[in-house]
Amino acid sequence: MTTQLTATGPAAEPRRPARGRLKRLVLGRPSDPRWARPALWAVLILAGILYSWDLSRNGDANAFYAAAVLSGTESWKAFFYGSLDSASFITVDKPPFAFWIMGISARIFGFNSWSLLLPQAAEGVAAVAVVYAAVRRSVASLTGERGAYVAALIAALALTLTPMVVAIDRDDNPDTMLTLLLAVGAWALLESLRAGRDRRDGQGGSDGRGHPLLWLILSAVAFGLAFNTKMLEGFIALPALPIVYLIASDARLRTRIWRLSIAGGVLAVITLSWMTVVDLIPKRSRPYVGSSANDTVWNLAVGYNGFGRISGGGTGGFGRTGGPGPVASVAPGVGRGGTGTLGGGGTPGTGGGTGGTGGGAFSELAHRAVGAPGGGGAGGFGGQAGIGRMFATTLGGQISWLIPFAAIALIATLLLIGRRPRADLARASVLVWGGWFACEFVVLSFQQGTQHPYYTSAMAPPIAALTGIGAVALYQAYRRSGWWSLVLPAAIGITGGWAFVLLRRTPNWNPWLAWAVAGATVVAVLALALGWLRSRRSGQTQDDVPVACRPRRFLTAGRPGRLFAVAGVVGLIAVLAGPAAYSATPLSQAIEGSNPTAGPTAGGGFGGFGAGGAGLAGFGGTDAARGGLGTGGYGAGGYGAGGYGAGRTGTGGRAGAGGRAGAARTGGAGGLGGAGGLGGTADRQLIAYLEAHRDGATWLVAVQGSSSAASIILATGGIPVMAMGGFRGTDAAPTLAQFEQYVKQGKVHYVLAGGRGGLGAGGFGGGSAGTVASVTSWVEQNCTAVPASAYNGAASGGPATSGGAGTAAGAAQALYRCG
Repeated sequence: MTTQLTATGPAAEPRRPARGRLKRLVLGRPSDPRWARPALWAVLILAGILYSWDLSRNGDANAFYAAAVLSGTESWKAFFYGSLDSASFITVDKPPFAFWIMGISARIFGFNSWSLLLPQAAEGVAAVAVVYAAVRRSVASLTGERGAYVAALIAALALTLTPMVVAIDRDDNPDTMLTLLLAVGAWALLESLRAGRDRRDGQGGSDGRGHPLLWLILSAVAFGLAFNTKMLEGFIALPALPIVYLIASDARLRTRIWRLSIAGGVLAVITLSWMTVVDLIPKRSRPYVGSSANDTVWNLAVGYNGFGRISGGGTGGFGRTGGPGPVASVAPGVGRGGTGTLGGGGTPGTGGGTGGTGGGAFSELAHRAVGAPGGGGAGGFGGQAGIGRMFATTLGGQISWLIPFAAIALIATLLLIGRRPRADLARASVLVWGGWFACEFVVLSFQQGTQHPYYTSAMAPPIAALTGIGAVALYQAYRRSGWWSLVLPAAIGITGGWAFVLLRRTPNWNPWLAWAVAGATVVAVLALALGWLRSRRSGQTQDDVPVACRPRRFLTAGRPGRLFAVAGVVGLIAVLAGPAAYSATPLSQAIEGSNPTAGPTAGGGFGGFGAGGAGLAGFGGTDAARGGLGTGGYGAGGYGAGGYGAGRTGTGGRAGAGGRAGAARTGGAGGLGGAGGLGGTADRQLIAYLEAHRDGATWLVAVQGSSSAASIILATGGIPVMAMGGFRGTDAAPTLAQFEQYVKQGKVHYVLAGGRGGLGAGGFGGGSAGTVASVTSWVEQNCTAVPASAYNGAASGGPATSGGAGTAAGAAQALYRCG
């Protein structure tokens, strides 16, 4: 027998006078509970603090994307294409929509940490507000009007306190915008269903505005923009939405299909717009499409940023497939696991080592993960592919805290809804969030290509929404319905137990917290069990009494009511204390680099890397808890708090030449970017030399790979630098003929050859094969090596080289003058 919950409204209240717009904004509508809007503002303020506190400590965050934003402020052409350099030689590996928002901010306020990262924080807060609105306006038929507000608040708080969300919202990766757009898409679809129901019932007012088709079109626009943010990753959740609309819309089937067809057309137009424009422009008139195999956005979308990420084949993984490439030797003190090589053709290591000084190879390693042949198998920084990936050491502390509760809530709420009408809005809401969650979970768990921990931020909104809806629905079932009363204690017990496991993975980090969570879990479960026993003993379960006839004091007053209140508060502590503690860590730790995470460091698990602090696991940090290294991780101190370059200690970071980014952080004796850190005196002198001898060239210098180029672009305030080979060092840009032409035209005079600025095909080196290798060979044979004494008074003789103690063996770079 299926138990169905019938929504109940509160007792009649005196009608309150209408409020002005400002009062409605601050205090809510007159019909809202008095506590609802202030509570929402409290959650949004908390989100704002978590996402924006002391953002300047993060510097340029992910320097690769920061360089593209800076270049976009120097050139509208670079802005449109999302070019790495303002001369538009090559684009970054993602569409530019997210960078456009940051670029507009940087153009208005000047390029700095705040103008770069504050839009990201604002997008994170907006996502919290959208999830709140979507839940509140769609589940009242299940939870009641007041219950809908509570469910929405819990959902908003859960999203706010998701560690991965906090970390990514303080970074400049495009996933923050992606999460917001996906939330808007889900909310708009639910509003379309709601508007259709209201039009059928003849309801109006502020809550019933809009035509169902217009809301559906808005959802399509959001998903189209999501594609133009991260390509096919923006479509992972898409299949669930039209299926739910077909099921839950109360319109005729023909009307449903017609509306979906129109929305699909809009989706196609938005999705293909930027891609089509770029691909139709002659290749000689635009930058090379970075990370594509044939210089087209289409190939980038379906390959590197598409199916290659799922299958791990082609260019979607880590390097191209092929024979084993040269194995980079590892600098002393750097742990390397098992027999794994750093080449695309090798087998990823899962062992550990002791922390030490990072080498040049690890600069680019921290920018893209090591995978199995062709990029598959290990899945990069996301850990080993499989059903347990989300719960393994790499990702568990970032996203999995509430997955047990959300999964139980998804199943339980669908059972509680039972055989309600097909168009029931609460069921549609649960199906939307549940479908989104299921799609993301399956794809991200089993994808074989490169995966970063922050990809999981796209799962956070549905997990949070299901948590909020489930908490209220299960609480109401607990108070009103027999054996269903056991589900809520079980959900809290399982979720609290999992939180204890996650916290005990780092036993030296706030060791009291795990036991506090365990204690809160036990108290909450016992309180709920005691309340259930008392209610059954006194006959207060009222299973046979219609819900509308049950007295409200049973739900809110007397000893049972106080017991329920205690159980609810303690249960929230048990469920949210762990993620809240993890979420607080980025406020005191810099997040720089391409793998932002929150919380302490744990050893690697399931073949993955460590779980990371404010930066990739084991690649930085000074806490005692971060000094250990489990299997599959690199030790503390191997890499700075995220930025680029080798030779940094655990507290290191990118120190811009000239101090543009603020206080310089400790740099190693490195070279430039991919082969060393920007922080050594020689590097600043080299950049000063290049600027003094630019002689009207378009590009200050040509380097191998994007890491070196991005570092120099940021250090010089946006002067164009040619990133030969692009992001991974394997792009066919420039060809030898093109480069010779650039030299003849005086567009480039200097080349920093050698080193490991990109990820070569089959090997971990700076364009060790293919087009870039031919250019490098030509440079070495036809250009003049610049002696170190030309720019570094402390050196003498031989060509200028960049590198040092922190650079991996064989990663030295030599400066050449061409033309």
